Amino acid sequence: MKALLSCQKHLKFDAHIEITGSKSESNRLLILQALYPNLKIDNLSNSDDTAVLSEGLKTDMGIVDIHHAGTAMRFLTAYFASQKGKIVTITGSNRMQKRPITVLVRALRELGAHIEYVKEEGFPPLKIIGKELTNDVVTVETGISSQYISALMLIAPSLRKGLTIHLEGKVTSSPYIGMTMSLLKSIGITCSFSENRIVIDPSEKIEELTLTVESDWSSASYFYSIVALSDAATVTLRKYKKESLQGDAALEVIYEKLGVTTHFDPLEETLILSNSDKKNIDTMTLDLIHTPDLAQTIAVSCFGLGKGCFLSGLHTLKIKETDRLLALKIELEKLGAQVSITEDSLQLYPSEPISEKIEINTHNDHRMAMAFAPLALKVPITINDCDVVTKSFPSYWEDLKKVGFDIDFR
Repeated sequence: MKALLSCQKHLKFDAHIEITGSKSESNRLLILQALYPNLKIDNLSNSDDTAVLSEGLKTDMGIVDIHHAGTAMRFLTAYFASQKGKIVTITGSNRMQKRPITVLVRALRELGAHIEYVKEEGFPPLKIIGKELTNDVVTVETGISSQYISALMLIAPSLRKGLTIHLEGKVTSSPYIGMTMSLLKSIGITCSFSENRIVIDPSEKIEELTLTVESDWSSASYFYSIVALSDAATVTLRKYKKESLQGDAALEVIYEKLGVTTHFDPLEETLILSNSDKKNIDTMTLDLIHTPDLAQTIAVSCFGLGKGCFLSGLHTLKIKETDRLLALKIELEKLGAQVSITEDSLQLYPSEPISEKIEINTHNDHRMAMAFAPLALKVPITINDCDVVTKSFPSYWEDLKKVGFDIDFR
């Protein structure tokens, strides 16, 4: 299905949007809830990824197909490896079967897990025979994905002796490790992180409690982009916290440089985004090693504003739903951009979008669809395979209509 988008260039709008809970927080809490049923969760994400993980947790024997959900693959691998008596094979899409998982499997085997590669060594599918993990110390390489570390942290308190994790190398996306630790502490788990060592104490049970998931900051990024690209707009986003666990809350500081003011209302738990004077910068330079999911949105925003950007710290983007660096280069160049990429960076040079109608391919990546849609404020644009957004933000197109976009589905 295609989405044909257009929007009046000088449209003024004031919209109220309620984004569901953070996918990252929701997925972590679902694992903890499976280990500690006394935990209740409010405002759970309605994303496909969270639904797939939730469904997978109901399985004791047989096939668990997580489709494109990388987080589910990593978290469920650790979960099932620690569940004595459960025998599953975790598989996914063709792309998922090309995404490496060696680091996590090696770490779990070091703890005593029984995991077999069904096809190619180092990649899913995985056959897992759950057992009690008796070792309590593990060393993990940190350069590929912080989700490997979080996967181990989430099962750690359920292990008989807890777990000490030694980290080797520069930590990628460290706010997500911080999020995992904060959620563990919020349910009463004793844990610490210092000098590249994480220590998590064992806990057989927790007190009964309910946690409310904050709305998703990654999803908020597309509305920051809309406000930045508009002539005059105010968008109110609901259920956000001033002291967020999510690393992508860095949006507030980043988009201030692109002319977006963020006002936080603590009583209503809302973010109010509005236009300010555009900063007089030709090129924005950012190290996104801790917030790589923002790269596509930022690159498109800068292009729409006629600005350049140099984004680094992006080595993890090559093993996402697609090679996001290459996909960005291909699609931005369709619109007249000049882009160069390396293994971990993207350079966009200042230019203006060409006026003719362009079709953007999503490359089976939800963030490609959502990042490029705001450009309809500048030029008519078509997003192919538009339903891919359900992976993280099922109501995205309806919410864009609320802020004034005209969308024709074909």
